[in-house]
Amino acid sequence: MPDLSTSGAGLVAALDIGGTKTTAALVTAGGAVVGRLTAPTPGRSGAAAVLDTAADLVEKLRADAPGAVRALGVGSAGVIDSGSGLVLSATDVLTGWTGTDLRGDLRRRLGVPVTVVNDVHAHALGEARHGAAAGYDTVLYVAVGTGVGASFVLGDSVLAGAHSAAGHAGHQPSPYAGTLACTCGGRGHLEAIAAGPALAAEYVRRTGRPVADLRAVAALAEGGDETAREIVRLGGAAVGSAVGGLVNVLDPAAVVVGGGVTGLGEPWWRALRDGVPAETLPGLAGVPVFASTLGPDAPLLGAASLAWKVS
Repeated sequence: MPDLSTSGAGLVAALDIGGTKTTAALVTAGGAVVGRLTAPTPGRSGAAAVLDTAADLVEKLRADAPGAVRALGVGSAGVIDSGSGLVLSATDVLTGWTGTDLRGDLRRRLGVPVTVVNDVHAHALGEARHGAAAGYDTVLYVAVGTGVGASFVLGDSVLAGAHSAAGHAGHQPSPYAGTLACTCGGRGHLEAIAAGPALAAEYVRRTGRPVADLRAVAALAEGGDETAREIVRLGGAAVGSAVGGLVNVLDPAAVVVGGGVTGLGEPWWRALRDGVPAETLPGLAGVPVFASTLGPDAPLLGAASLAWKVS
């Protein structure tokens, strides 16, 4: 890593805390990642263990840039109250995460100002500031992976909602889902037909043949299995329909779509891009839809962008 400790430019630290891994980085004001460390997230060991891991990564990074780190930005799994820095709710992948005072605890451990945001919002900010939608003031970001999440970026902030729960795009009704059970306990939601596990389950329902996961379905599709190909197109169409509806509600300047399911390739993307204008109002049919470009750097750069505001 270059020696920035006496350059006057300064740095911020960024954390991406997920259910399986935690990544820390040092980031310049221009969005360059100049140091990075990753460790497994000890999610089953409780909040204190997760915070110990996160703080230790930041400490190791800033040891190489003494005095240069001005603030910390955190993107975390869970529903986050960005004002207080509290985790309002989380899945049991992170045991005891609900109620954690992320901002207060990390500020006490590291001695710098801390900002905290949900990880999907951090992804969105990264793509809007430095990635696929750089230059657009209003950006809808949709992440399609194990679940389906979204974020709406307005300028240099995100729409969090009155209860800090904005962005649960996977839990809107979808005509493609019928009465399928959703992970939230409801039925007929987008996540029940468009998320990775849901698409794998749809293949099993249609064929009676077990598959390990979505990667297995993708391999079957590439090998000519017509049912697998239909399911790939179905997933893209369902997301496209939902994105079109969200465009009607939010009127973004641009849309960015990311997440692991986007790796299904061109048939999935073609179905998505056909599905968006089929649902939008005529005046919104030209809103551009981009594939995310930053990969794992997106949440780090998004969290860092908020850290610069308090540094």
